[in-house]
Amino acid sequence: MLKQNLQFKLSQKLSPQQIQLMKLIQLPTLAFEQRLLEEMNENPALETGKDEEEVYEKDEFDNNEEYDDYEGSDNIEADDINIDEYLSNDETPDYKLQTNNYSDDEERENPFASPVSFHQDLINQLNTFILNETDREIAEFLVGSIDDMGYIRRTVQDIVDDMAFTQGIYTDEKNVERMLHVIHELEPSGVGARDLQECLLLQLKHKTPTQDIALAMDIIENQFEAFTKKHYDKLLQKYAITQEQLKKTVHEIEKLNPKPGGSFTGNNKVTENIVPDFAIRINDGDLELTLNGRNAPSLHVSKDYQEMMQTYKESRDKSNSQKDAVQFIKQKLDSAKWFIDAIKQRQETLYVTMNAIMHFQQEYFLDGEETSLKPMILKDIADMVGLDISTVSRVANSKYVDTPYGTKLIKEFFSEAMKNDQGEDVSTLEIKKILQNVIEAEDKHKPLPDDQLADILKEKGYPIARRTIAKYREQLDIPVARMRKKI
Repeated sequence: MLKQNLQFKLSQKLSPQQIQLMKLIQLPTLAFEQRLLEEMNENPALETGKDEEEVYEKDEFDNNEEYDDYEGSDNIEADDINIDEYLSNDETPDYKLQTNNYSDDEERENPFASPVSFHQDLINQLNTFILNETDREIAEFLVGSIDDMGYIRRTVQDIVDDMAFTQGIYTDEKNVERMLHVIHELEPSGVGARDLQECLLLQLKHKTPTQDIALAMDIIENQFEAFTKKHYDKLLQKYAITQEQLKKTVHEIEKLNPKPGGSFTGNNKVTENIVPDFAIRINDGDLELTLNGRNAPSLHVSKDYQEMMQTYKESRDKSNSQKDAVQFIKQKLDSAKWFIDAIKQRQETLYVTMNAIMHFQQEYFLDGEETSLKPMILKDIADMVGLDISTVSRVANSKYVDTPYGTKLIKEFFSEAMKNDQGEDVSTLEIKKILQNVIEAEDKHKPLPDDQLADILKEKGYPIARRTIAKYREQLDIPVARMRKKI
């Protein structure tokens, strides 16, 4: 038996222009400048500077139906649309993975000589050793197996097998171990170690022998687990030493570098520059918000292109080549108009969103106290400005604001709410700050475990479970009590 059902389905699709607008909104200042430069290079109908006649606002070519197959010249509406499904993970911009803000003006030629890489520096040191051809090949292979932190995280047998299969170098574990000792003589001290214990031992062996160094080597070699777990009482009993002697020895160990490769000066690590997208200032007790001017470029549609369109319109004889040329001109003009409109909407979206955040967190921006931050979620701001939550998220996750208290990532102002003992909503950021203050003020000889921290916060009016304390502590990158212990 056949059944017929009438089903209505309401679907809403975004135009390519709406998707592009969302991508523009999520760009921070410097990435936006790069995107603007790309658009200028691709579209000759788009020009910088102010156009006195502002002809792009309304011109006689807007209703040219003969070539008006370009859709999207209307105002771009993206409210109440979940843009996330339209932006794939493959399109996630670099700025969301790292804070990388280099403007076109800041990317200048480096007047200094290119630094030697970490591995090349090791090879250069290796060249000072007198080695036969086979030993040199083994040593260079070992250098190539060192990671950026300075470790060789492979077994000797794996290295032997790998050299045979990939390099045609046939040797045995004994020769590899012998060359590994040569690698261990290279700088920085500790390079080529297989694990942390060996790395620390290698560094201690390169130090001038003293009583403290000798004890440190014994502890690392024979009591490494007790040391890493800070079982100081066990070490005091094992070596029959005073607390002061152990303190000096531990101090020697703490001066060692657990990541010898990471400290290499030639690694050419990039210092990330952050350009704030907004600035908040206090003027006579009132907050003032400004959008970075680099987000508001002066653009207009090329008058030359519009004149070319006018010339064609007035022409009576239209060849196929002319039609193709005018089709190209029309497309570039429409694209330029859309881009200018999109930039204006981007500016408005950024400003109204940050303005709502500023007023929501007015108390914090006036006094700078983190405990003044109110609980605030994306929906709070979305409701205030009438935008979709995903749009607010794109502003918050990728933009920075310059405040009287430093440059802050906007998403740091958002937090969930928790109840205090008075039944009032307080920000989790406030609780984390108080927790951090309690831990900083604790006796480091007897650090507070999580259950005691929970009791202290409860006394301060924040009834929080021990497991929540542990979660907040981890989010603050604070280790457990045992690892905070000092001698």
